[in-house]
Amino acid sequence: MFRVGDKVVYPMHGAGVIEAIEEREVLGRRQNYYVMRLPLGEMQVLIPTSGPNSVLRAVVGEAELAEAFAVLSNGDEVHAANWSRRYRANLEKMRTGDICAVAEVVRNLHRRDRQKGLSTGERKMLDNARQILLSEIILARNMREDQASHILDAALAE
Repeated sequence: MFRVGDKVVYPMHGAGVIEAIEEREVLGRRQNYYVMRLPLGEMQVLIPTSGPNSVLRAVVGEAELAEAFAVLSNGDEVHAANWSRRYRANLEKMRTGDICAVAEVVRNLHRRDRQKGLSTGERKMLDNARQILLSEIILARNMREDQASHILDAALAE
């Protein structure tokens, strides 16, 4: 169980800080929720503390962050020729919440954008994956958004 002040990652939303643990009634059911504040956009997310939707993990350390940067700067991307298969594969990677999988999505879509361009759906996915990755970099290294964005851009340029 996480505590107030912990830095955590919620897949498909990104990293944030637990501000409170509150009991709320949702759809007629009382349950405890983590109240998480995301550093980008100052969004607040309610996450059940138990049950199948409690897929939080702690923000990665420097070793895992280094692995994610290695994924960003090198590696062979594998693209399905079919747009919908490629989209589904990227979505599944993002749903895992694994920082290296999200980094792989960012790298592959970034490279595809530079080579062939992206569809509207893939452009939105790239933006979302980039925000998720940025939020974790910001909290893992205690830095501002512009600093994290610069580091991410540099890794993608390698």
